[in-house]
Amino acid sequence: MADNPMLKFVVEGQAYPPKRPAALRAEDFREIADRYAPEAAEDQASRCSQCGVPYCSVHCPLHNHIPDWLRLTAEGRLREAYELSNSTSTMPEICGRICPQDRLCEGNCVIEFSGHGAVTIGSVEKFITDTAWAEGWVEPVAVGPARGQSVGVIGAGPAGLTAAEYLRGNGYEVHVYDRHDRAGGLLTYGIPGFKLEKPVVMRRIERLAAAGITFHYGFAVGEQANLDELRQRHDAILIATGVYKARQVEVAGNATPGVVAALDYLTASNRKSFGDAVPAFDDGSLDANGKRVVVIGGGDTAMDCVRTAIRQGATSVKCLYRRDRANMPGSQREVANAEEEGAEFVWLSAPLAFEGEGESGGKVSGVRASRMRLGAPDASGRRAPEVDPGGEMALDAELVIKALGFDAEDLPTLWDAAELGVSRWGTVLVDGKTLMTSLDGVFAAGDIVRGASLVVWAIRDGRDVAASMHKWLKAKARAEKVAA
Repeated sequence: MADNPMLKFVVEGQAYPPKRPAALRAEDFREIADRYAPEAAEDQASRCSQCGVPYCSVHCPLHNHIPDWLRLTAEGRLREAYELSNSTSTMPEICGRICPQDRLCEGNCVIEFSGHGAVTIGSVEKFITDTAWAEGWVEPVAVGPARGQSVGVIGAGPAGLTAAEYLRGNGYEVHVYDRHDRAGGLLTYGIPGFKLEKPVVMRRIERLAAAGITFHYGFAVGEQANLDELRQRHDAILIATGVYKARQVEVAGNATPGVVAALDYLTASNRKSFGDAVPAFDDGSLDANGKRVVVIGGGDTAMDCVRTAIRQGATSVKCLYRRDRANMPGSQREVANAEEEGAEFVWLSAPLAFEGEGESGGKVSGVRASRMRLGAPDASGRRAPEVDPGGEMALDAELVIKALGFDAEDLPTLWDAAELGVSRWGTVLVDGKTLMTSLDGVFAAGDIVRGASLVVWAIRDGRDVAASMHKWLKAKARAEKVAA
């Protein structure tokens, strides 16, 4: 036992990398904590119990080899730890930053159940790969022999980028089409820098471009080309657009100036961090500075909006959520970070109307809301919120941000592809085994299939669909060879 570098949880306490003081970190968009010093990472990794059934890996969508790279880290074998971590994930340092570990790996850690506090898996994962980048261990994508076949990937978010990397590794010519002017999807424009600094994303994209993946920016399918035209250019197509249509709350005053969608707000803030010209930010429409802000919603996007508004200099920031703290979908860590930084949560509340200034109803001046209570469980098992009679309240606001989640856009109409099968929610239907859509050679993965979900699930879907496309493309090549 004396020589065993592991099982130190009985003597080594749980310690995350220290966060900067809330007042200081609320002044900028830097990540709120630095990575571990090597000794601290080794100490925290050594707390792993190396249990026989690693529930951390079981509950990770990527099934990362977590106990194994924790042991390698504890032994100071960081390059091996990185190589093992990198073997199952295309973006381990990104997952280490933004995964809700409290709901996945760390939330299912055996020593967490024993009362000793989970191993700080996400922070160690971030440390391993950040160290690999700093030391030059991150190698170029190993591109396989050219196959003479090309793949078109629609969407440069985590699912599309992951699939593109694996397909390029298998020797395919890969073209990625995205309507934005940078790749990364929500990693680039949706998630604020205090959770994921943008150079971390950009270096991943630069690595893919260096591998010969061609990026077509500002390319909106349905405008520059429809789906059928892309199918004629490539041997196979992957739809990995994600879901971007903002859900609405059906209350009076939805169109009141100053009532904005979360993604519009976050995109404007992230574009400013790149130094872009953003007229809607510069004219104050999407800038919280000096304003009383109300955010509607309880997920991670709502937390991103709340914490962004604080950094922009809002006078006050309140978050309305229709359930209580225990039943909110967002990460409890994010809620705690927001509270530390000065946000106020108004639990069990829902908007009734967005009210404008004066009798003519000009720019938004407040939110009229109803108190809620939790009733019987709904179909998902969560207690359904219901209106608490007589519990109305009014909140002053010069900026209201709706963070109610995202739905799929109407791709068959937008892309002139009526034959593309979609669900009643607009998500693309795929064969459960092959991940192919109703169109031959057209596959789909990520949120556009499963609905709004986690980045780690998008990476998993990208990995799975790349394997399925590789199998299909090989069969297609064989068939064409026989026919010739």
